[in-house]
Amino acid sequence: QVQLVESGGGLVQAGDSLRLSCAASGLTFTNNNMAWFRQATGKEREFVARLTWNAGSTDYADFVKGRFTISRDNGKNTVYPQMNSLKPEDTAVYYCAARHWKYTTYNYWGQGTQVTVSS
Repeated sequence: QVQLVESGGGLVQAGDSLRLSCAASGLTFTNNNMAWFRQATGKEREFVARLTWNAGSTDYADFVKGRFTISRDNGKNTVYPQMNSLKPEDTAVYYCAARHWKYTTYNYWGQGTQVTVSS
Protein backbone atom coordinates (compact mmCIF):
# COMPACT_ATOMS: atom_id res chain seq x y z
CA GLN A 1 0.00 0.00 0.00
CA VAL A 2 0.97 3.64 -0.33
CA GLN A 3 3.01 5.04 2.52
CA LEU A 4 4.29 8.55 3.08
CA VAL A 5 6.65 8.78 6.04
CA GLU A 6 7.73 12.18 7.30
CA SER A 7 10.80 12.78 9.44
CA GLY A 8 13.04 15.59 10.58
CA GLY A 9 10.73 17.48 12.89
CA GLY A 10 11.80 18.75 16.28
CA LEU A 11 12.26 21.70 18.59
CA VAL A 12 14.22 24.66 17.27
CA GLN A 13 14.63 28.33 18.13
CA ALA A 14 13.28 31.24 16.16
CA GLY A 15 15.57 32.02 13.24
CA ASP A 16 16.84 28.46 12.95
CA SER A 17 16.54 26.20 9.91
CA LEU A 18 15.12 22.73 9.59
CA ARG A 19 14.75 20.28 6.72
CA LEU A 20 11.94 17.77 6.77
CA SER A 21 11.81 14.66 4.63
CA CYS A 22 8.95 12.62 3.24
CA ALA A 23 9.77 9.18 1.89
CA ALA A 24 7.15 7.67 -0.40
CA SER A 25 6.55 4.03 -1.20
CA GLY A 26 3.87 1.98 -2.88
CA LEU A 27 3.27 4.49 -5.66
CA THR A 28 4.96 5.63 -8.85
CA PHE A 29 6.62 8.67 -7.35
CA THR A 30 7.30 10.37 -10.65
CA ASN A 31 3.57 10.36 -11.48
CA ASN A 32 2.69 12.30 -8.37
CA ASN A 33 2.64 15.93 -7.45
CA MET A 34 3.79 16.37 -3.87
CA ALA A 35 2.84 18.92 -1.25
CA TRP A 36 3.27 19.91 2.37
CA PHE A 37 0.50 21.06 4.64
CA ARG A 38 0.53 21.97 8.30
CA GLN A 39 -1.89 22.10 11.18
CA ALA A 40 -1.34 24.10 14.32
CA THR A 41 -3.17 23.24 17.52
CA GLY A 42 -6.72 24.48 17.37
CA LYS A 43 -6.48 25.50 13.73
CA GLU A 44 -7.43 23.95 10.42
CA ARG A 45 -4.92 22.26 8.17
CA GLU A 46 -3.39 24.72 5.72
CA PHE A 47 -1.40 24.48 2.53
CA VAL A 48 2.33 25.23 2.76
CA ALA A 49 3.99 24.31 -0.54
CA ARG A 50 3.65 22.05 -3.54
CA LEU A 51 5.87 20.68 -6.27
CA THR A 52 4.86 19.07 -9.54
CA TRP A 53 5.91 15.56 -10.51
CA ASN A 54 8.86 16.78 -12.57
CA ALA A 55 9.78 19.65 -10.23
CA GLY A 56 8.89 21.99 -13.05
CA SER A 57 6.54 24.11 -10.98
CA THR A 58 6.33 25.10 -7.35
CA ASP A 59 3.85 27.07 -5.33
CA TYR A 60 4.08 28.46 -1.82
CA ALA A 61 1.74 29.92 0.75
CA ASP A 62 2.40 33.61 1.24
CA PHE A 63 3.48 33.10 4.83
CA VAL A 64 6.45 30.91 3.80
CA LYS A 65 7.53 32.59 0.57
CA GLY A 66 11.19 33.48 0.69
CA ARG A 67 11.79 31.23 3.70
CA PHE A 68 10.81 27.71 2.62
CA THR A 69 11.99 25.81 -0.44
CA ILE A 70 10.41 22.55 -1.58
CA SER A 71 12.38 20.05 -3.62
CA ARG A 72 12.27 16.39 -4.56
CA ASP A 73 14.67 13.59 -5.33
CA ASN A 74 12.90 11.23 -7.69
CA GLY A 75 15.73 8.72 -7.37
CA LYS A 76 15.03 8.45 -3.63
CA ASN A 77 11.24 8.89 -3.80
CA THR A 78 11.62 11.71 -1.32
CA VAL A 79 10.36 15.28 -1.07
CA TYR A 80 11.88 17.91 1.17
CA PRO A 81 10.94 21.31 2.49
CA GLN A 82 13.95 23.36 3.52
CA MET A 83 12.61 25.71 6.16
CA ASN A 84 14.71 28.76 7.01
CA SER A 85 14.17 31.71 9.31
CA LEU A 86 11.63 29.78 11.32
CA LYS A 87 9.15 31.70 13.42
CA PRO A 88 7.12 30.64 16.46
CA GLU A 89 4.00 30.82 14.28
CA ASP A 90 5.48 28.04 12.12
CA THR A 91 4.87 25.66 15.03
CA ALA A 92 2.59 22.90 13.74
CA VAL A 93 2.37 19.31 12.66
CA TYR A 94 3.65 19.13 9.10
CA TYR A 95 2.09 16.65 6.71
CA CYS A 96 3.30 15.35 3.39
CA ALA A 97 0.70 14.64 0.70
CA ALA A 98 0.68 13.12 -2.78
CA ARG A 99 -1.72 13.23 -5.70
CA HIS A 100 -1.45 11.71 -9.14
CA TRP A 101 -0.89 14.43 -11.72
CA LYS A 102 -4.24 13.56 -13.35
CA TYR A 103 -6.23 14.41 -10.24
CA THR A 104 -6.95 17.53 -8.23
CA THR A 105 -7.25 16.02 -4.76
CA TYR A 106 -4.39 14.92 -2.54
CA ASN A 107 -5.44 11.40 -1.65
CA TYR A 108 -2.34 10.11 0.12
CA TRP A 109 -1.15 11.58 3.40
CA GLY A 110 1.63 10.94 5.86
CA GLN A 111 1.22 10.72 9.62
CA GLY A 112 2.82 14.10 10.23
CA THR A 113 5.88 15.35 12.05
CA GLN A 114 5.87 17.97 14.79
CA VAL A 115 7.82 21.18 14.36
CA THR A 116 8.05 23.45 17.38
CA VAL A 117 9.71 26.85 17.15
CA SER A 118 10.49 28.59 20.43
CA SER A 119 10.84 32.34 20.73
